[in-house]
Amino acid sequence: MSLKDLWISKYLKDDLPWYFAVADNEKPAKFLIADRVPVDFSDDDNVDALWSRFFRAEQEFLRLWSDVRYNDEDITKLERPQRSLLDLMSAIARKTLERCTFCEWKCRVDRTRPKLLGACMLDTTTRVASYFHHHGEELVFRGVLGSGTIFFTSCNMRCAFCQNSDISRDRFNGAVFTPNDLAFTMVKLRLEGVHNINLVGGEPTPHIHTIVDALRVVARQGLNVRPDSWDSVVQANSDFLYYPVSPSHALYRGLVNFPVLWNSNFYMTAEFTRFLRVIVDIWLPDFKFGNDKCAIRLARTPFYVRTVTRNLKLVHDWGEDMVIRHLVMPNHVECDTKPVLEWIAKNTPGVWVNIMDQYRPEAYADPTSPLYDLKYSDIARRPTDEEIRTAYEYAKQLGIKFDLISLERRYH
Repeated sequence: MSLKDLWISKYLKDDLPWYFAVADNEKPAKFLIADRVPVDFSDDDNVDALWSRFFRAEQEFLRLWSDVRYNDEDITKLERPQRSLLDLMSAIARKTLERCTFCEWKCRVDRTRPKLLGACMLDTTTRVASYFHHHGEELVFRGVLGSGTIFFTSCNMRCAFCQNSDISRDRFNGAVFTPNDLAFTMVKLRLEGVHNINLVGGEPTPHIHTIVDALRVVARQGLNVRPDSWDSVVQANSDFLYYPVSPSHALYRGLVNFPVLWNSNFYMTAEFTRFLRVIVDIWLPDFKFGNDKCAIRLARTPFYVRTVTRNLKLVHDWGEDMVIRHLVMPNHVECDTKPVLEWIAKNTPGVWVNIMDQYRPEAYADPTSPLYDLKYSDIARRPTDEEIRTAYEYAKQLGIKFDLISLERRYH
């Protein structure tokens, strides 16, 4: 079933045109376009030289993307270069691991060295806790056959209330995935009919190197991709339903195609936000806190507001497709929810916002857990109906578009 057949599409498709076009295989995903952009570089180049080449190639990518969007350029008629922008991005990501600056911690740890871990608690190994057809995401993402959600292990934030703390705090959770394993999983999910490949966690940012390499494999091998470890792919599979496989779900003019959905805390550096622009088709950022005091106390994350708002503004000003999430927390409507909504209304007008009411106390905020810490007692309950209603009414006063995304189950 096409996403455009959903009742909600007539309200959202004009705000998320690229996402809808790629999801329905009317346009090629950005990573396929990047694979047709030629770049001349050497593996011996230092990371600064590689970035310089990236910034030049980025302009060619944007030109080609514009031609694809507005002039119906057929990338399958373009010769695949010996070395492409995707190859360059792989080299940048791999060299960055030696002094990691994927996220705003900028820990500069050499994650390639044994026993050295970044602020994300990771070396270079990527683990996937689970993957499946997610039917709990927003309707525009779950559609009929689900969102192809891949949960990566570990995180660069330390939220005391994390609802995925088994994934985000245990770096050994899940199965080790190589780029081939990840690429095979992406193709498998798309052949089964998912509307997108939803990269989440934990947090996907520490795994940028594996993600880029996996997309290179998909672009080059398509339906012929095979995993390095069937055991890993089977271990992480959390689907217990049978989904018929059909190439019609997955192909754009013979190329395996899917929108890449970046489901993230948005704590990336500015450089890697720009980097991700080349491969991300739809952005799903989580804007948690409206002030740094709460971000530090509840998530031990410094410079939160300036980092997330900078990245949100970048993506919005680029004209990218985006839906922003905000989780309403108990006792934090005035200090977090209202400032978040005010910033969105002023700086990213017209963007759809999911004001989420499903907060539940977990981990260190859960009074029934042995991990419970009394200093998180203010968030040790669910939000009240009044708190949720206050958030909705404030968003409405600010002119934010939220109702169809946040309340779609009540509309239909």
